[in-house]
Amino acid sequence: MDGVNNVLEVTMKKIALAAALSVAATSAFAGSHSKMGKYSEPVIEPAVVVEETKASSGGIIVPIMLLLIVAAAVAAK
Repeated sequence: MDGVNNVLEVTMKKIALAAALSVAATSAFAGSHSKMGKYSEPVIEPAVVVEETKASSGGIIVPIMLLLIVAAAVAAK
């Protein structure tokens, strides 16, 4: 049984070594893979600018003109 225990011990050491190397490799490759180098400029989205609509008297001119025309027609009779 010593031979089996020895094989299991060697196998466990290999598994532990493989796990440790996997963890080390994972942290080594966790950085950025950008072409610009280790520290690249952050991506900043442009600010949204909302402009208020300008006041216009175009919506009131037509009804006032119609009212003046009707008033002139009534006054002419």
